[in-house]
Formats: sequence, C-alpha cells, structure tokens
Amino acid sequence: MMRDYLVMYDICDPKRLAKIFKTMKGFGQHLQYSVFQCDLTPLRLAEMKLALDEIINHEADQVLIFDLGPSQHDKAELVEALGLPYTPLPRRAVVI
Repeated sequence: MMRDYLVMYDICDPKRLAKIFKTMKGFGQHLQYSVFQCDLTPLRLAEMKLALDEIINHEADQVLIFDLGPSQHDKAELVEALGLPYTPLPRRAVVI
C-alpha cells in the first residue's frame, strides 16, 4: 500500500546537499528548497532511507520524514498555502 511522506532535510555540506537533492528527485516531487512529497511503498521507503543514510553526515545533517497517511487522497486537499497557491505537478516516471 502506498503512503504519502513529507521529507525535509538540512544538510551542512554543499556536495552532500547536491547528492541528497539528486537522490530525492528519484523518490518524490520537489515542493520547496529542501522539501519533497513522496508516495512510497514500504519497500521504496526503506530504499529511500538507506540511500539517504549512506549520504548524510550523522553528526551534522538532519533528515525528517513525516508520514501523511495513505496515498488515496488528492494532494491539493492536504496543503493550505499562503501567498502563491500550491499546484501539484503532474506525475511522471523517473528511471534511476
């Protein structure tokens, strides 16, 4: 079963930051700076965590993963925006 996750990160080193961003593009939709929305199966969640774990510096970096629940709802209903409106991007396949 697919679940929605909100992933945010704070990475201290520019090289690691670029690697994290590139890695996250393979798992979800880039929303803002260091924020991604991901629809993942339990296996893909484990793969994402492993990939991120291998990149970050555990003494200096932080990755937060919020479980938003089952993926069966419209993403636009989950987000309240101030200022510019939130518009979900069309989903497309990404080959890693």
